[in-house]
Amino acid sequence: MKGRILSGMRPTGALHIGHLSVIQNWVTLQKDYECYFSIVDLHALTTGYEDRLDYPALRREIALDWLSVGIDPQKSAIFVQSQVREHSELHLLLSMFTPLSWLERVPTYKDQIQQLAKQGKDLGTYGFLGYPLLMAADILLYKASVVPVGEDQLPHVELCREIARRFNFLYGTVFPEPKDLIGEVPLLPGVDGRKMSKSYHNAISLTASAEEVKTRVQQMVTDPGRLRKDDPGHPEVCIVFKFHQIYTPEVAEVEVNCRAGKVGCVACKRHLAENLEKLISPFRERRAYWGEPGRVEKVLEEGAERARVTAAETMKEVRCVMGL
Repeated sequence: MKGRILSGMRPTGALHIGHLSVIQNWVTLQKDYECYFSIVDLHALTTGYEDRLDYPALRREIALDWLSVGIDPQKSAIFVQSQVREHSELHLLLSMFTPLSWLERVPTYKDQIQQLAKQGKDLGTYGFLGYPLLMAADILLYKASVVPVGEDQLPHVELCREIARRFNFLYGTVFPEPKDLIGEVPLLPGVDGRKMSKSYHNAISLTASAEEVKTRVQQMVTDPGRLRKDDPGHPEVCIVFKFHQIYTPEVAEVEVNCRAGKVGCVACKRHLAENLEKLISPFRERRAYWGEPGRVEKVLEEGAERARVTAAETMKEVRCVMGL
């Protein structure tokens, strides 16, 4: 039997090219695993409960992004977390026996409180303290055998395993202990050299037009020590080269020509823009197809129904062993 995967993203805004490697990894995984990909809007509330975002619109946009990159609704269930009520129920039941100390030791807990406090956000809330437990509920609800994560999320998966063990010890074996699958997620800088973020207005959107891609690449910071196009370059300090390393097959040639001063920054940027356009243009075509009225809504509805069937089976077992 195929292993099962659960993964998701928060619907907090448009996705950009920095998210692309994660989604492309999902596209590959759905060939070999039974996949559940969730738009985790409840998680978005744990840090943005006061933002009053237009979640229906945001959920639709992130679903379109996933579909445009290649997530196949015939192979994978794409659904909205809050539309499968079992997520909230299992989260509540798991909270009855999860020690506070387990949640407080999650590395990102105090760090995010401090970071977001600088932005005026109060995260001294029950919901934020419990967000790793909600993540565990998401994973365990589908009895996921594998969870694709970045290295910063490894403590969350370990907490999930601890919760599964504690549940199984207290009530009887219901949950498998999921394994983490660390994907290679390159950290792409924004066009200005800072972290790529929509809030910094330095990102390349997955919905960018050919002209937008060209403009964004032209804005990229290059080697500040290279004044003339025939000056020897230092690609290790150039933002453009960081993108070439990921999206240009002939990157070795690009590096040699840069160091030798054979290709100027303008031509180097033009080369990158052409490669990025080849990458993004198929996304636009698929997005136009899935963007027709009713198609995304149908995908999310059918995905939620598939998710509810699996979730209901799990919760039937949970209620039984807990005596509810």
